[in-house]
Order: sequence, then structure tokens, then C-alpha cells
Amino acid sequence: MEEKKLDINSVIGFVLIFGILMYMLWQNQPTPEELEAQEKAKQEQVEKENKAKEQEQTKVVSAEDFTVNGTTDSLKLENLKNKLGAFAYSAANASTEQTVVESDLLALTFDNRGGYLSEVKLKKHTDFKDNPIYIIKDNNASFNINFGTTDSRILNTKDLYFQPTVTKNGNITVVSMKLKVSESKFLEYRYELKDGDYMLDFTIRSQGLSDVFNSSQPINLDWKLKTYRHAKSISYENRYTEVVFEYEDGKDDYLGQSELSDDTAEDVTYVAFKQHFFSSILLTDTPFKTAVLESRNLVQNEDIDTVFTKSFVAKLPLELAGGEINKSMNWYYGPSDFKILNKYDRNLDEIVPLGWGIFGWINKYLFIPLFALLGDFMPYGIAIIVMTILIKLLLSFVQYKQFLSQAKMKILRPELEAIRAKHKDNKMKAQQETLALQTKAGASPMAGCIPALVQLPVFYALFQFFPSAFDLRQKSFLWVEDLSSYDTIAELPFKIPFYGDHVSLFPILASVAIFFYMRLTTGDQMASQPTQEGMPDMAKMMKYMMYFSPIMMLFFFNNYASGLSLYYFISNVISIGIILVIKNYILDEDKIHAQIQENKKKPKKESRFQAKMKEMMEQAEKQKAQQKRK
Repeated sequence: MEEKKLDINSVIGFVLIFGILMYMLWQNQPTPEELEAQEKAKQEQVEKENKAKEQEQTKVVSAEDFTVNGTTDSLKLENLKNKLGAFAYSAANASTEQTVVESDLLALTFDNRGGYLSEVKLKKHTDFKDNPIYIIKDNNASFNINFGTTDSRILNTKDLYFQPTVTKNGNITVVSMKLKVSESKFLEYRYELKDGDYMLDFTIRSQGLSDVFNSSQPINLDWKLKTYRHAKSISYENRYTEVVFEYEDGKDDYLGQSELSDDTAEDVTYVAFKQHFFSSILLTDTPFKTAVLESRNLVQNEDIDTVFTKSFVAKLPLELAGGEINKSMNWYYGPSDFKILNKYDRNLDEIVPLGWGIFGWINKYLFIPLFALLGDFMPYGIAIIVMTILIKLLLSFVQYKQFLSQAKMKILRPELEAIRAKHKDNKMKAQQETLALQTKAGASPMAGCIPALVQLPVFYALFQFFPSAFDLRQKSFLWVEDLSSYDTIAELPFKIPFYGDHVSLFPILASVAIFFYMRLTTGDQMASQPTQEGMPDMAKMMKYMMYFSPIMMLFFFNNYASGLSLYYFISNVISIGIILVIKNYILDEDKIHAQIQENKKKPKKESRFQAKMKEMMEQAEKQKAQQKRK
């Protein structure tokens, strides 16, 4: 039997192997940074587990929580149920396809995800670059219902997938988008589109979801829209882009034009996101209890911010009845055209800013029907000119009375100057005798102001009418391509503050006409208007106004609708003509002078106002005399 001996080579080998292992362990030991990262990972894991425990009460589900692929695998279906609860059924049958339907006026694209419109195209209209008008496109709009479920989840319809069904009956197309819990239980968006109509019937209803909705939590409808630019002047378009809403049984209001504005209204029956000449409107048969509305201006720099004008948000509550939703509404996607909106008889014409009170009445019952009648058989530029002529003829009697008053004051001026010279040291006495002379002669400065005031409602009504006249949009006249926008005869290589980077001809013509009109009507008064101590020099003020008003007109209207500038140009040219005719062929200063002298001889009964003024002057004179004696 062989004797076992210690193999020194084996010992050395084991020692070497052990040393190598120890060296490798030493080399691969974690650095302090790695140890810190491991500790941090452990803490994050603990926090994640704690958070998961907290969310067992309420799970907020987003679009990332489920896949859209067809799911047949039981494990995946179970995973969807864990994330979506009852609505796993819709995710299991989800599809990213879109549904496209059309009428003669609208082309609509519905997205299966969210069940809402991903594109709204107006087929009859184009923008200033001849591109189609899209109210909704490329995710500029969102429509979402946020609700809680009985299994403690918060869901958003914008993240869930609806199943579409399209049926057609004659010229009516019905699109049903169903968010299903099962084949017999679902939340449905139902759209009904008709030929020849911009208004869609829209219903939100649920079936069999009373045990799914958590009735103790609010159900909110959120509608958002970023409004696209459609006009040549983004600042001009933005001026008329706003949120308009109707509330409390027929009242209407708007958010205004500030950088950020919001409001809360009760019993709201419609919300309109108005984009100057186009609007998106959500109407309801039964009012929303409240509406939280917001408008944000997106144009900070006109050279950079050229795609969108404003961002609008509306938050509206939905109510359950018997545990279900059943809300009948309408969508309007179309022109902000008074004639179209007024036909629906739902107070939608208030969306068009025609002015309040008497100004709106003048537009609704005079200018809109008159302009529509003229526009039916003549070009719109000619229609503006003809309408201007008719308006000026209608107001010519008022203008005659105004000029007659000015003529009387001109004839009395020498006598009035004599009174001022006689009582230059007693202004109160001079005023009393001036008033007495004007009363006897039947002439008063107020007689010239009243006719001017009568014309103001017409002036303001037309100022509101032209920017709101949809019929002027993209209608050409002479060198003007679009009467609803500014005309351009020259592009400037730079931008002038408050003026722009272009030159418009109609504002120049209107400014020149205003200058000559003011010079004609105020020239005589400026030449002989006396300067009284302690009072502003009226002659100088009128002279400044004669130059300032045309310059203001030139700057203000350079970016306004050329149709409005055309009206002011023609209006002032006609006014100049009327004054020249009255001055040279109708008014006879000799006859007026003779009539004034006759009026002086007749006893003139003072009006209450004149008697009161006289009494006040006498009292003031007495008080002044008493102060002097003291």
C-alpha cells in the first residue's frame, strides 16, 4: 500500500487560486458611490411599495396604463382589468383607426381614442393663403369626461378607446362612439350630421353603468381649444376672438380681450369659442349648473406667434339621473355669420358683436337687411358705396340743421364780439347778454351739437357692423383682395409702431377726406373764435383736432378692414358735397340774417333751462360782488 504524501504543488495551486479569488473580490467590491446608489434604490423601492398601497384606494388611470393591441391572452386581459377595472373590455378591443364622415359643408374625422373629433374641416371656406379652414386639427382640441368608478378609479375618456358605428339615412349621417364595459353596457357619444347644416345633434348617454359610476364624485366635462389663425392680420383677428356664453335664461356675456381672463357662470345654455369669422359652439337643452371658463392670449409677438390666436377652456359638470348620464346637446362648427346663426333661434346671433342697445338694433334691423339686399345684385364694394350714399341722404336733414346752426352763429358773431368787448371786465354780464341775444335770435351753440349727437349712434353702429360682416370676407374690390382685411399698396422693409409694415390706401384716402371735411366745417369758427382769459384757446384746439383726427385715422385703420375705411372715405366725400351744396345753393345768409332780426323783435319766452341758467348767473354775480365788498 502506497503511503500518502503532501503534494506541495497542490498546496501552492490552492493558495494561488484562493489568492486570485480574493483579489477578484477585492477588485469588484462596490465603490462608495455604488453603495449609495444601492441604498437609494432600496429606499425608492420601499416608497414605491408604500405608494402602491396608498393607491389601492383610488387608481388614476392614464393612456399609458394599457396597450391598444388586440388582447386575447388571459394574462394581459387580467392586467388590463387591474388597471382599468370594468373598462378593460374596451381596451381589449381597442383600435387606433379613425372614422371619417362628410356632409356638403363639413368633413369630420373622429378618433377612436377619446371618441371626439380629431379634425373639423369647413369645405366651403379657405384662409388668407387659400388653404382649407380647419377648426380642429393636429391635436389643437380636447374633449374629455373625468369620472370616478365604484372600484376606486379615476378615468378620463380622452385616454380610453371607443368603438365606432356609422349609419346613414338619406342626408343624415349618424356616428355612434361607444366606450364599452360589455356589449350591452357602455358610454356613448352620438353625433348626427345633416347636409346643409353646420349644427350637429350631440348626445352623451350611458347604459348599464349605474353600478360603475361613483355617484359621490363629480363628473366633469372638459373642453379645450387652441384657435387657429385664419386671417392676414393676426392682431385684427385676435381682437374679435373670444369666449361668449349664455346663462341664466337668455343673458349673454364674454370674457374679453385681456392676456388671461376667466369667469364662472351659472345655468349656462351655450359656450362659444369664437374665432372672429368662425366659431365652435357647444349648446345644451338643459343648462349646465355651472361653467368655469378661461381665455388666454397666445399672441405675444406677431412675427413669431403666427399659428394660434387664443387658448380657450370650458369646465362643465354632468349630472347623473338614476345613476346614468343622459345629456342632449348640439355642436356648431361654422361661420360666425349673423344670418346663419340667427336662423337657429337660440340667441346665437349675440355671438356676433354688433354693439349693445340701440347700436345693435340699428345693425340688426337696418344695416344688415339693407346690406344683404344690396349685396344680392351688386358687388360688395359697390354695395358699401350705395349703402353709404343712402345713409348720408337719410342723415342729410340732420346735417342741414347742424350747418344752419353754424351759419346763424357766424352771422351773430360780430354782435357777440361787441358784447364781449363791452363787458370785458365783467364776464358774468357778458355771458348773460350773450345768452339773451342767442335766445332772441333763435340761435344756440347747442343747436349745432344736437344734430351731431344724433349721428353718433349711426357712426358707432357702422363701426361695429363692418368688422362683423361675414359677407365681406374674401370679397375683392378694385385693388383690394379682401374687404374684411386691410388693403396693401406697398410693403415696408421695417415695422412702424402702431402702424405696421405695410401701406393701406383706403385709410389714406379716408384721412384726406376727413381733413378737408373738418377744415370746411371748422375753418370759419377757428378764424374768429375769441380767446378768453382763463379759458382754453378753442380756435387752437379745433386747429389741432383738424390735424390730429386724420393722423389718428391713418394709424388706427391701417390694419382694419378695408371695407370700413372705404365707408369712411365715401361718407366724408359725400358730407363735403352736401355741405358745399347747402352753403352755395340752399342757405342764403342774407335771408338768415333778416330772419334773425325778425326773431329779435318778437318776445321770446325763456325755457326752464334758460331761466335756470340766467338765475344761476345772477346769483354767481351777486356772490362775486359780495366777496369784493368784503
